[in-house]
Amino acid sequence: VLASLPLQMMLYFNVYYFPVWCVAEGMMLQLKYDLLPWHYQFLLVTAFLILSAAEGSRLYLGYVGNLQER
Repeated sequence: VLASLPLQMMLYFNVYYFPVWCVAEGMMLQLKYDLLPWHYQFLLVTAFLILSAAEGSRLYLGYVGNLQER
């Protein structure tokens, strides 16, 4: 079984767009952070961190799995 070229291309572009998304989302979070109640602040920061960690690990595992044909 060969590595999937369309998957590799999607992962490649996603690796470059992920930092852009992180910066944009971080800026939006910073802009509205002070306007929200404390529980929404906590939920937003927690969700941002979980989504960032999940996306980073998904990209890494996708790269490793696709290139090693797993």
